[in-house]
Amino acid sequence: MIELGGFDWVLTVLRYGPWWRRHRRAFHRFFNVNAVASYHSLQRVQIVHFLRRLLKTPDDFAEHIRHLFAATITRIAYGTEIKEKDDEFVRLAEDGLLAFNTLLAPGKYLVELFPSLRFVPAWCPGAKFKREAARARVTVRNVLQLPWAHTLDAMSNGSVKNSMVTAFMEHIVQLHGQEAVQETEVAQNTVAVAYAAGADTTLSSIQAFFSIMASCPEVQRKAQAELDVVVGSTRLPDSPDIDALPYVSAVIKECLRWHTVVPLAVPHRLIEDDEYRGYLIPKGTLVIPNVCPFDFKPERFMKDGRLDPDILDPSEYAFGYGRRICPGQQFAQSSLFLIVSTVLHTMSITSPEGEDAGSRQLRAKGKVSDGIISYPEPFDCVITPRGLWAETLVLNGL
Repeated sequence: MIELGGFDWVLTVLRYGPWWRRHRRAFHRFFNVNAVASYHSLQRVQIVHFLRRLLKTPDDFAEHIRHLFAATITRIAYGTEIKEKDDEFVRLAEDGLLAFNTLLAPGKYLVELFPSLRFVPAWCPGAKFKREAARARVTVRNVLQLPWAHTLDAMSNGSVKNSMVTAFMEHIVQLHGQEAVQETEVAQNTVAVAYAAGADTTLSSIQAFFSIMASCPEVQRKAQAELDVVVGSTRLPDSPDIDALPYVSAVIKECLRWHTVVPLAVPHRLIEDDEYRGYLIPKGTLVIPNVCPFDFKPERFMKDGRLDPDILDPSEYAFGYGRRICPGQQFAQSSLFLIVSTVLHTMSITSPEGEDAGSRQLRAKGKVSDGIISYPEPFDCVITPRGLWAETLVLNGL
């Protein structure tokens, strides 16, 4: 893999070896099942704020979705509360992800076909990748260092909240010399990846969810009917409701299957013989997964009113495979359920007035952006509370 200068830290975590294992252990420390459960109250608070923003300015739903994820992950990673608008750390994460999303798009630069081009000076024609990588290096360095330094300053002033940074520093201050330097590097990289990735990837799934609900009213009605029976009109859905809401879970699974957030289909090589539908796949075969979506149909995961365990769960591949699987998948799935269930329970999402069935069908096919991370292209929808009872729930945060 060619080092592009600005993203050597990202490329390194994609490799194997002791360095990545140390980072992976750090990730799992904060995003295993038990750790994710400890973030539940924070998630709930931020989701209620999100619902209130939808009530106040529903046309700005895309901005509200972004603010929800940025606020949650920034609080977990750095212990920082972000501003309602124009927050410097949110812009920082967006700039870093924009650079990552565009700079590492497969096939973008000629140097990928002709590696010897990496030796040409940056001013040469054909060396645009070097100039863009140099700018990206500055952006990524800021993502790594500025929020980290802000939290350290808050710690020195005694005004910091518990976070990933404070937890790491409690360990690092007991170390000395090179060991302290290495652990600081691991900590900075781990928190920055959680911060940048957590603020944007699951966001793409929620954006797709809003587009799908506006395009598939029958799916929305079925999910809301289930929520009305299980949850009722006196409270908001919560994590313990998940087993009693199989159709809502099926909607989430179908969102993961239908909209591929990172459509790389990274090739994997088999480490042992395998068999698929009677076909032998020998050890050493290069396998490329098929992530192409089809019609949005949550019922594919249902049987006799329950989730069908014989149907492959999209979460088993939507978050990657094998050693490259996303370490934050537990947190992402928890967020998806809480957001999708509360939005469906309290809000009605419809297509704009006058939009014909053909336009809705075209949007439902999922026109998306280019880049490493796939986002639905900008779209309009109408978001209203399902009734006075729903508005009351949101305003009271019940």
